[in-house]
Amino acid sequence: MATTWIRSSLPYAGMVSAVIAIAINQITSKMAMTNGTSFYILSVYSNALAALVLFPTAYLFHRSKRPPLSFSVLWRIFFLASFGCFSDITSYSGVNYSSPTLSTAMLNLVPAFAYILAIIFRLEEVDFRRLSTVAKSLGTVVSISGAFVVTFYNGPAILNTPLTSSSLTHLALSSTQNWALGGFLLASGAFAVASWCILQAFILEMYPAEMIVVAFYCLFVTIQSSVVTLIAEREATIWRIDTRIGLYAILFSAIFNIACRLYVTSWCIWKKGPLFVALFKPLAIVVAVIIGVIFMKETLYLGSLAGAFVLVVGFYAVIWGKSKEEKIKINNDTESSNNQALLLHQNTDEV
Repeated sequence: MATTWIRSSLPYAGMVSAVIAIAINQITSKMAMTNGTSFYILSVYSNALAALVLFPTAYLFHRSKRPPLSFSVLWRIFFLASFGCFSDITSYSGVNYSSPTLSTAMLNLVPAFAYILAIIFRLEEVDFRRLSTVAKSLGTVVSISGAFVVTFYNGPAILNTPLTSSSLTHLALSSTQNWALGGFLLASGAFAVASWCILQAFILEMYPAEMIVVAFYCLFVTIQSSVVTLIAEREATIWRIDTRIGLYAILFSAIFNIACRLYVTSWCIWKKGPLFVALFKPLAIVVAVIIGVIFMKETLYLGSLAGAFVLVVGFYAVIWGKSKEEKIKINNDTESSNNQALLLHQNTDEV
């Protein structure tokens, strides 16, 4: 019983760790870019290092169950990498033009995009006569709404002393430059992430070796982002990492945010589907608030707690809807197998 509970909890624990990696990566990347590291270089070096880590690990991990890698699978992974490359560059550039807070807020759009795409490609069943479909649909909207409450509504302060009004005015004026461009880039990146989740689900059906898929994905993203960097950046000096925070940002992104997180995410897509994975993205804003309050002494507002509560309610509504559908599917499969066994028994008796 305990083993079954632990096994069923692994996807949830994995996605929580993935969300924490995203939130920390947004903060470290912003610090690196503020100190002069190009967001193009962050993408190139992080994916290159992740590929170097993943290839030997993947072939050892899948040495006993490695399906043949066909050209059909490779070009699909290459196509998947184009979404990843676009998402990486737009996300890094969006953070560069805005802030990690706005970046994590824009992750709220991922579940909505993923749910629409999953319905279009028939990866999610939709029947509004069933309570499970209503729960999934309303839960998605509620979780997104809760994350936006965390981001855009403050209310009274609960922990830590807020900045003075003059400091807040200075901070707001310094962050408005290119804010709209940053938001547009982050929204585009959110759509690319949702598309990545959907396409990844199709690829894993063809080639169920998650770590090998992620290794080739990182290799292809490295190649594509290198080409984009050579076109967009003409100065050779950008390829040099001059700051310690830039090196730390690349190491963290490569090992935790790309290698570990992408493998866990791919495994969760294979186990639970793309909507399950996309639904965890809004939790990144809650994690960012917690990190800011504990480690950066930022102010905790009532709006953050209220939004987190709303987000969790919506999250559990979607999970309940999906678990309800899984139980129905299991019951239908069991009933179908029992009927087949009964028919076979009847045919045997007739003979």
